[in-house]
Amino acid sequence: MHADFWHQKWLNNDIGFHQSVVNPFLNTHFSALNLKPNSRVLVPLCGKSGDMVWLLAEGFRVVGAELNEGAVRQFFAERGIEPEISSFDGADCFSYQNIDIWVGDLFALTSDMIGQVDAVYDRAALVALPAEMRSDYANKLIELSHSSPQLLITYCYDQSVVAGPPFSVGAAEVASHYHQHYRVVELERKNVAGGMKGKCAADESVWLLENRESA
Repeated sequence: MHADFWHQKWLNNDIGFHQSVVNPFLNTHFSALNLKPNSRVLVPLCGKSGDMVWLLAEGFRVVGAELNEGAVRQFFAERGIEPEISSFDGADCFSYQNIDIWVGDLFALTSDMIGQVDAVYDRAALVALPAEMRSDYANKLIELSHSSPQLLITYCYDQSVVAGPPFSVGAAEVASHYHQHYRVVELERKNVAGGMKGKCAADESVWLLENRESA
């Protein structure tokens, strides 16, 4: 999807993809990453997700990446927070205490900009991208995180019935993107209540990606 697609979604408040509640998989399975307190977690395409608040409450630091500046401003405004805004290489970073959110194209960010990453939490990023972008996206995350472990959430459904996003990403595709760097383990799969947009059955899966050198 082009950047204008997502900017228009936020402008029109057409954000059905935004979930106001914490994803149950996060609460149940995040501990599988075996992170130490104060570890820093990268949340790509973070929007204004409340999952970041959960991570902060659990004692982790968060670095987010989001294309739309309005979404980032909403995240802080809805919590009555006035972030500090700084710039680096033409990108703005909104910061407050233990959270930093970069505004801009994820593919334009660098490790120097992002800083330390101990793990990645991908709730709705991989599945937000069309097939032709997903391999480059996976490689970009590996680059930014230096192959740090990931908790990844995907959907699987009949793509011929429902057009994404979120797109259907099955087990074979997850493995194709990540198996060279990670041991890929499906931790849980469950049916999506009401199916995908009420049109067809769908499963939601959570994956643990463990660095092969440390697994």
